[in-house]
Amino acid sequence: MDWSLLGCGAGGHVTFAPDEPALRGRFGYGTRDGQAWRCLRCGTFVIGEPTASGPAGSAPRVRRGREVRSALILRIFAVERFIRALIFAALAVAIWRFSASRLSLEESYDQALPPLKTLLRDLGFSIEHSKVLGLINKAFTTDPRILAYLAIGCAAYAAVEVIEGVGLWLLKRWGEYFAMIATSVGLPFEIYDLTNKVTALRAVAFAINLGLVLYLVLTKRLFGARGGKEAYEARLRSESILDAEIAALAAEGHGEPEQQAEPGRHARPAPAGEPASATEPASATEPAAAGGPASEAPDADEPDVTALPPLPRRHPAP
Repeated sequence: MDWSLLGCGAGGHVTFAPDEPALRGRFGYGTRDGQAWRCLRCGTFVIGEPTASGPAGSAPRVRRGREVRSALILRIFAVERFIRALIFAALAVAIWRFSASRLSLEESYDQALPPLKTLLRDLGFSIEHSKVLGLINKAFTTDPRILAYLAIGCAAYAAVEVIEGVGLWLLKRWGEYFAMIATSVGLPFEIYDLTNKVTALRAVAFAINLGLVLYLVLTKRLFGARGGKEAYEARLRSESILDAEIAALAAEGHGEPEQQAEPGRHARPAPAGEPASATEPASATEPAAAGGPASEAPDADEPDVTALPPLPRRHPAP
């Protein structure tokens, strides 16, 4: 799958018109339908006005290839964080309201319990051995101050999840660090829960959090892993179309800007029988690009000496 094309299909092309003449010749060309500019993400030439223009240093940073896939994965984790935040925020509100009106809820619980017991007994369920209802009954007898602390803790956890989700959704470096640290802190508690009892929900939550931590450390090279930030930035530069074109211009040599603006010019191959050192750049044979006296067109009245047949060799008289 071409993730760069998928990214352009979802978010549109990101075309760029550099001010440097050499780069401008590589990123744009004229067509019958108008000027076309090259997309920095997928490399396709798109007809129309460029998305951005200016010096090469001001070009937008565009994610390509694996980085597009990575952005999709991180935003999936961000959505999961937002869902957690909603759940714990709702739980915090419920606990807070319960702590404020504990007596009325306890009375309602006692009134609803006898008919509920009868219904469950008819279904073959023993209410005395229900852990869920036992926890509910214990919660009704809990100190209101403890319930308030629980509500504050749930609200704080929801806020942490919101910060994680925002950082991951915006694809920020600080968000990756924050999500990795906050998730790592909760892993020991999840392991402790799994040692007490393994459930599908706990196992899935632990797998998601562990997967996020490993993914961030390995792919984003956090805390110096796999070369750290420098290696990560170097990989991004190696995948950049703009940086690749700048490197290609540097590899071709440091000639005149007019020569660098046309990427199709290279050294003319030497004719058969001539050494390689006798080769000349193709621009030297093109009058429009060389400039100076060599660039002047020959007079139409003067014969083309290159088209005349060679003169016979004259031998000295005996």
